[in-house]
Amino acid sequence: MTVLRPISSTVIAAADTPGLAQSVDWLAIAPVVITAAVGLIVLVADLFVPERRKPLLGWISVAGLAAATATLLPLRAGDRTTFCLTGPGTADPGSCSYAADHFALVVQFLVLGGALVTALLSLTTVREARMPAGEYWFLLLSSAAGAALLPASRDLATLIVALEVASLPAFALVGMRRGDRLSSEAALKFFLSSVTATAVSLMGVSFVYAATGSLHLDQVADGLEHVPGQLDTLAMAGVALTLVGFAFKTAAVPFHFWVPDTYVGAPLPVAGYLSVIGKAVGFTGLILVTVIAFPAYSDVWGPALAVLAALTMTLGNAAALRQSADRPNGAVRLLAWSSVGQAGYLLVPIAAAAYAGRDQIGSTVAYALMYAAVNLGAFAVAALVARTKPLHRLADYRGLYAERPLAALALAFFLLCLAGLPPGIIGLFAKVTVFRSAVDAGLGWLAVVMAVNVVVALYYYLRWTALLFRTPEGAAAQEGAKPRTGTPWPVTAAIVLTAATALVLSGAPQLVLRFATGSLFPL
Repeated sequence: MTVLRPISSTVIAAADTPGLAQSVDWLAIAPVVITAAVGLIVLVADLFVPERRKPLLGWISVAGLAAATATLLPLRAGDRTTFCLTGPGTADPGSCSYAADHFALVVQFLVLGGALVTALLSLTTVREARMPAGEYWFLLLSSAAGAALLPASRDLATLIVALEVASLPAFALVGMRRGDRLSSEAALKFFLSSVTATAVSLMGVSFVYAATGSLHLDQVADGLEHVPGQLDTLAMAGVALTLVGFAFKTAAVPFHFWVPDTYVGAPLPVAGYLSVIGKAVGFTGLILVTVIAFPAYSDVWGPALAVLAALTMTLGNAAALRQSADRPNGAVRLLAWSSVGQAGYLLVPIAAAAYAGRDQIGSTVAYALMYAAVNLGAFAVAALVARTKPLHRLADYRGLYAERPLAALALAFFLLCLAGLPPGIIGLFAKVTVFRSAVDAGLGWLAVVMAVNVVVALYYYLRWTALLFRTPEGAAAQEGAKPRTGTPWPVTAAIVLTAATALVLSGAPQLVLRFATGSLFPL
């Protein structure tokens, strides 16, 4: 006979069962919740807003991202956790699925700030390219919400969910230009390769769970320290397979093949978004699973990431070096291959953490903050130039200083930051911190490879910079003589915002370089 229990007693019994009750800190999750909520609001509002007022949806999205970024300020102490497993007298602050620590807050600032710049660039693109506004803004905000959730995730399930929430909308964003063959092809290639990488990563997570019996990163770390001998091979395979999905997001060789075609086929703001936020997602996931969850197998992932770093920076810079000035989409392809090369630099401190401790990953965070500002700035200037020269050739930038002097100066500054040359001081210092992390970890050979690649990259960055100040010739001169097309102020705002950030960081590099010498995770 079935006995019916009062609802109140059922709730009390569940609450008294260890591990079933979850604490929720709404302030800690506010940046993610606000971003996701504004995305839903935009999607619903699109059904009722008349066509002529669709641009309002973009401004709502910009305001939502600004509000989400502002909610990081009350969290700056970095001492909040939520969704923790609890029970009577058994609360374990380490067994939490969400942690708003300093690492999470810095990456969330990078992600939400980058999404805000992308939204500013998109305001004009969505209107002029006649893309469906409601769908575009919903997808962008959804992807940003997933990207903001990932650095705060502290269990493998939340980590994978956040990774896919950040990635799935990006596939649709890449293919948003309807009727464009390149856009559809890029979206399909991006989707198929990413889904394959995710499937491999999920298999790895299942192996790790089978070997440790837990999904929380701290408990996984403890479990891997005491894996029975018969499960050691399973655990090792799980660690290797889990890293594949995150290596794909970072565009590390040999998981980089989707990058050039995807960037060329995507709308320019989306390409800029993928180059910065997409990489932030990948590197954040790599840092969390290697440094927090898998330190017991550092002898496996440390050498593997060091080799990946060397291959990635070498292949990326070699391919960028081969871009022709007259090739259509050459400028976007150069930025794409440059981002692959930069990914190699970002991998160096993570590999170094296997040999010299988790503090080394601060160099990756510092470098990522610099890279985000200047790379988004370069894409912003490219979006401005594309308004009158849609072929995206490097040759289209010849004589840009005579036509748009401020835009040319801004792009020159961004390129010098990426090259690590003065006056781009922050680029130079960021490279030095990454180089030092390799030396401190005893990876002298990797430091030498990085030094060679930095010299190689100087050539194509300086070649592009020199083009900006040359005298226009032939057809370029005739194009320069045409009346100047008006510059949309959202694009100008994006360029000014990124340039101001890069200038401030060059004037006061300690604002980001302090992460390179401090611990971002609570011990």
